[in-house]
Formats: sequence, C-alpha cells, structure tokens
Amino acid sequence: MTDTTTSPTQAARTWLTEFNAALGRRDVDAATNLFEPEGFWRDLVAFTWNLRTQEGRGEIRAMLEARLADTLPVTFTPEGEATETDGVVESWFTFETAVARGRGHLRLRDGLAWTFLTTMSELKGHEEKTGERRIKGAEHGVHRGRKTWLERRRDEEASLGITEQPEVLVIGGGQGGIALGARLRRLGVSTLIVEKNPRAGDSWRNRYKSLCLHDPVWYDHLPYLPFPNDWPVFAPKDKLGDWLEMYVKVMELNYWTSTTATKARFDEATQRWEVKVNRDGRELVVRPKQLVFALGVSGYPNVPKLPGADTFLGEQHHSSRHPGPEAYAGKKCVVLGSNNSAHDICAALWEHGADVTMIQRSSTHIAPSDALMELALGGLYSEQAVKNGIDHHKADLIFASLPYRIMHTFHVPVYDEMKRRCADFYARLEKAGFLLDFGADGSGLFMKYLRRGSGYYIDVGASELVANGSVQLKSGVNIERVNERSVTLTDGTELPADLLVYATGYGSMNGWLADLISPEVADRVGKCWGLGSDTPKDPGPWEGELRNMWKPTQVPNLWIHGGNLHQSRHYSQYLALQLKARAEGMATPVYGLAASHHRR
Repeated sequence: MTDTTTSPTQAARTWLTEFNAALGRRDVDAATNLFEPEGFWRDLVAFTWNLRTQEGRGEIRAMLEARLADTLPVTFTPEGEATETDGVVESWFTFETAVARGRGHLRLRDGLAWTFLTTMSELKGHEEKTGERRIKGAEHGVHRGRKTWLERRRDEEASLGITEQPEVLVIGGGQGGIALGARLRRLGVSTLIVEKNPRAGDSWRNRYKSLCLHDPVWYDHLPYLPFPNDWPVFAPKDKLGDWLEMYVKVMELNYWTSTTATKARFDEATQRWEVKVNRDGRELVVRPKQLVFALGVSGYPNVPKLPGADTFLGEQHHSSRHPGPEAYAGKKCVVLGSNNSAHDICAALWEHGADVTMIQRSSTHIAPSDALMELALGGLYSEQAVKNGIDHHKADLIFASLPYRIMHTFHVPVYDEMKRRCADFYARLEKAGFLLDFGADGSGLFMKYLRRGSGYYIDVGASELVANGSVQLKSGVNIERVNERSVTLTDGTELPADLLVYATGYGSMNGWLADLISPEVADRVGKCWGLGSDTPKDPGPWEGELRNMWKPTQVPNLWIHGGNLHQSRHYSQYLALQLKARAEGMATPVYGLAASHHRR
C-alpha cells in the first residue's frame, strides 16, 4: 500500500526515477530489486527485439545483463497522473533507447513493480511521415517530365514484384495482411500483399450469409483509419468486406488479388525467398527478403473423415463453404459442432424454415453478447470508455500490460459475475441438455481463444433457440457413420438429414508452412498460437507469449501474423517495426528466441 503521505503520482515518479538511475549506471541488481520477487516485465520489441515476458527477478536480471549495454535506455518519464486502486498504483510513461522511442505502463504494489510493460513506438531516424513530417504531395514550380501522383502510383503497381522486388511479401490479404501492409507503407518499406480472392474483403464476403462480427466496433478498428462514429456496433460481413476493400485503396497498398502462392524456398546465396505465385493464371516468382504468413488464426478447415460420407445423397460441406440458408427451407439439417459458426448457421437455417439439429460433441463456453460487452470489454472498448479518455490505442496497451501468466486472474471474476447475472439463461440451456463450461480455470472466452482458439460462442441470439428447443440438440455424442439419407450417432440415434454441415473448426496455421515451404520448415518453426498453459489443446511447456506470433521464429526471415481485428491492429505495429529495422540494416539481436520443441 502506498504511504498515505505519498500520492500515486509521486510514488510512480519516484520508482521511475530510481529505475532510470539504476539503468543509467548499469546497476542490474538495483534495477532488478525494484521489482517484486515474482514481478513481470513484458517487452514488445524495445529491449529484446522480440515479444517476451520476463517472469520473476531471475529472468528480469538475465535479460538486463544481456541487453542493457546494447539498448542504452534513458529518460523514463511519467506521462499524466498516476492512479491507485486497491493498493495498486498505475502509471504511464515514455522512454528512449539507443535506437527507438517507446511507451510503457507500470503497476506498483508496496513500492515495487508488479507488472512493467515496455513497447517500441518508433525507430529514431525512421519515423512515420505523419503530422509535421507528412509529405507535401504537390511539387510546386515548373518541372519538365513531371509525373502526377496517379502516374507514379501506376508505375509502382506495374513494377513491384515484376521488375522490382519487394522487401516484404505478405501472403494473405485479410485484416492481418492489410493492417501490416498499412504500417509498412507508412514506414517506407516496400511491401507486396497477395490474396487468393478476386477482391480485397472477399475473405469475409465469402463466409455464410448471416455472419456479423461478434466483437464490438470499438475493439475492431484498423490502423490509422478508425470506423466512422455511426458504424454499427456489430458489423455485417459484407459491410466489413467493403471497408477492407476501401482500406486497401485509400492506404495505397500494393495488393495482388486472384493470386495464390504455390511454393516457397529460401535461397541462401541471395538471402531472399523465392515464392512462386499464380496471378490470375500467370506464373510468377517473387523474391522478397522477408516472408510473412497472414492467413488468419487457423489453418485448413477440419473436415472429419466419417464412414459412409461418400454415400450421402444429400449435401455436405464445411462451415467455411456454407452458402447460406435459403435453399434449405423444409429440409432436415444436421450441424456438427457447437461454437460460433455452428450457432450462427443453425439460427439462420431455423429462420428460413429448416428442421435443425445441433450435435454438440464436447462442452462449450457461452457468453451472452450484452453481458460480455458490459463486463469484459466495456471498461476498455466502448463508447463510455472513449468518453473516459480510453481510446482503442490506450485500451490496447492496457490489455497488453497484463502478462499472460496472470491474465486469467483478471478474467475469473468477470465470468463469475456473468454466471450470477445470467443464471436463469444458463439453467435453461443446461435443462435443454447443453454442455456448458467456463474454461479450464473459469477464466472464460478470451483465455480459451488464446489457449486453443475454439470452444466458445458469443451469444447473439442462437442460444435461445437451443434453450427453447427450436434448434434440436444432441449433446455428448458424435457422428458414428453417415448413411444415404441420415446420420447415425455414437449413442445409436439415427437422424434424417438432407444437409450435413461440418462446423468443426480449423487446423493449425502451421499447416500452411508445411504445404507452401516444407514439413521440415514447419517442424522447425513449431506450433503457432497457444501459450503452453497445459490446458486442453494447449500443451506445455509454458512460453509466456503466443507461440511464434508477430515475432522472430526459428526460421530467419519468416514471420507469422494473425489474429482477430484487435490483434491484427495492435501487434502489426511491433511486427512492422521489426521488419523496418531489418530493411534498414539495423542490428536486431533477438533475446529469448523461442525453441521449436513444439511439433505440428
């Protein structure tokens, strides 16, 4: 607890002054002892050229011993007024290193650092051309041979990837690829994005008809261009697709549509990748220095191999290929799965007059959307948060300031309250036979997402159809075999079926690496996503950060970028700065490169 004679701002200022002085005189012990024995330092690129959390004084000391002399940090300066809640002082600060400027967040308990976040904001001498640094655009005066902006833009589009090779090639043009592309464009890094679909935004447009974002608008802004303030709280997929297409054009991204990467190899002699692509029927080879996979948070669709599936006379497809509900009015529809896509598809089919049965194989976490927004997101991502001075930039850093090791402890009370408020809702679901869970430790939706990327549904209405029996439910079973006009379940039940939808999720994004490069490279990288929490589908050992995401991998010049809109926006900043530093030939000694002991 802060001394009653010391204000929170004074306490934070004193700590930062002592920390700054200890680092200035290269006193690693003094700096380390300013942390709690089990304190945390999460660094996003600024000190480690990595995304890494140091847990406890031992790891903090080791990092400083390895990186302090090279980093040369100075000027840890408080930013604004500190606050205190339940004995925890929180303060923002800015700082500089030898090559960068950064921003951070500090939590103090009894005068010692509990959590400490440092993030790189910009590279000195390589700042974005914004504000006072913005380009003039017009070339005043009289100049022979002058080219207009349009002519220069067309020249760039015609040459990049053909006669001029990009520094960075991004495979995947959804929200992750274009968020990174926009940041790299601002930093002056030559970047080409390739997308298999005919238009930017088709990755959303091509999903099932009823799809809307389940996350609220305040959580989902892209870099530099936030949604207008009348944008729907939950954006329909086609509206979002239009926004992404507009974003690519307005941000002047070099973006090849109808382009599929077919094979890649790293040429040791030239230190460049050779990536074969098919661009609208034309075979080309692109030779970037850095290769980024930005294909979402998952890999190929998981389609179970079921006995008899080849004899089915009805229609069957994975949820990713579901065209919409219109053709199935009056049909018997079976949906295998019970997460987001399964619920959305079941609800849309029911609305169009289909007879729908959901097959729930294992327990699922259900979070009612209104309760989730109020209890879990409202303090950071909401209209009220904006009025309180917390825009999405600040919210992202607050979110990032919580080390993954203790993040669940902040979430458990949220979901305990959700259970209390929504007790009748959950009781009706369970009475209908639905198998509920709140995660391995009661920490709910976001921790499940981080640990394995599945096992939940943000309820926007479909759960009521399950609770009242409008959508029939078979839980704790699987499909044992598929018949010509029915499916037989593992409990012996036979369900008639005209349509069978496999809402069975996706494999690891690592599968893209195996196919496009080689299984050996995929194994060298290891698993992507997950924390090593030793919970279901997220085996240990503990890593402290998401595996192989937005940071150096065991394969040089190969990067993985993905996640939801929030993660694509926020973490694209740190990936872009790492790529910019390499493009400028800066030294980027990576501290704590994760091992590749996680096989695919």
